[in-house]
Amino acid sequence: MGVADKPRWLLVIFVTLGVALAIGLIAALVQHEKPVALRGAVVKQDTDPRKQSPITGVSVTAVVSGKVVATAKSDFSGYFKLTLPRPIRRGRSISLQFSHTDYVPLDMQEIVGNQIYVAHLQPLQHIIEPPPNQVLIAITNVFVRYTTETSTRVNIGTGLRTFEIVNKGNVPCERRPPCSPDGRWKAATASVSLDAGPDNVYEDARLTCIAGPCPFTKVVSDNFSAGGRVISATVLGWSDTTTFLLQAEVFREEIGDTVRESYPVIFGDSLNFTLPASAEGPSFEAEVNGTNIVFPLAPNPILSWADCVVRVGKDQSKLYRCELKPGYRFR
Repeated sequence: MGVADKPRWLLVIFVTLGVALAIGLIAALVQHEKPVALRGAVVKQDTDPRKQSPITGVSVTAVVSGKVVATAKSDFSGYFKLTLPRPIRRGRSISLQFSHTDYVPLDMQEIVGNQIYVAHLQPLQHIIEPPPNQVLIAITNVFVRYTTETSTRVNIGTGLRTFEIVNKGNVPCERRPPCSPDGRWKAATASVSLDAGPDNVYEDARLTCIAGPCPFTKVVSDNFSAGGRVISATVLGWSDTTTFLLQAEVFREEIGDTVRESYPVIFGDSLNFTLPASAEGPSFEAEVNGTNIVFPLAPNPILSWADCVVRVGKDQSKLYRCELKPGYRFR
């Protein structure tokens, strides 16, 4: 390389470095301008972590310098997400305000950052003085009853049939099939089939030689081992006449409803339970002040003694969470 070529290569290097620096700067600016999202959860205030149940439907408001900049509502799990406008960066002071008709409003003074914001709300019924001489209504013996469809195979009998492979032994085949497996002796075949009938199937099928020179036979078609509504078999025999028995158990699939019971988990004033996707006709059964009452659980359950919310999972199972209304208590 000549001396005159060096400035040209230096120019190329400087240009490449400049482009790389510019790309990095642009990427940093874009990242810096990306909106900040605050994520958190809203739970009930209690010293016992087991009683800090999530709160659904809480209004969450972000306020900066007296101006509302973002709003959200907590979902079934108490989760919320607030996306702040671009001018608000990390390190800025912010007020997070939480409100719900059944809870004491809460105002949290926070700093915008990459953290999880957890709000603990105090139920109103815990701070409102009950009327004088009020007796709380006791809720006891709570359980959930539902039905599921079950499929059961019932053995309703046995199917059987005998058949013969008629043949005379020690007769040369002379290439006139059917012949014995080694092609030496004249052979014969016989077939049998069984039909279990509509809605029935055969299982545990057995094919047995019960008479004659059984060692000189061979199953050449097996359509019975796998079971099914219709089963069949074909047997080859190359000695004297043999007799076979085909036998199988007959099963019918019966559909029925099974009643199941589930007991919820109760912590404090909260009650939780889940139901499988196959559950039908669910209902609460509970003793309310000593009287046993059945409460149907509709898609949006309404109880006289509790407020309930439901979440449907990806597998269509259902999670129920209920909070006692004022004037009631679990015992």
